[in-house]
Amino acid sequence: MTETATKVLALITCLSALPLLVGLMGCAGDRYNQSSGLRPDDNRAVEHHSSQRADQSVEDRRTAERVREALAAAPEYKFDGVQVTAGNGVVQLSGFVNTRTQRSSAEAVTSKVEGVRSVENNLTVRD
Repeated sequence: MTETATKVLALITCLSALPLLVGLMGCAGDRYNQSSGLRPDDNRAVEHHSSQRADQSVEDRRTAERVREALAAAPEYKFDGVQVTAGNGVVQLSGFVNTRTQRSSAEAVTSKVEGVRSVENNLTVRD
């Protein structure tokens, strides 16, 4: 090969390896501590916010479980087609019930559960 062809081949090889190296090394941080673009003293605020989200998520799961237990304990609760989800104290009921009475009583029972701020009753009555 000529000297020019060798230099061109070396240049192509180096340029091809550059994206691989950047991809493996990353721009900032490491695989355990990714940079958020914030200064180190800002990380406390991010950690606090992240902790609050995690706490809220746990509380939402607990609230949904308390609602499921309350519905199961209610004497008029004779149906299995109801899904319960919770987010920031708002509980959503969805699925199917057999009567309008079951629909309204499910909402009434749910609204009395600890941690429930409001109820979105999306239950459908089967006809």
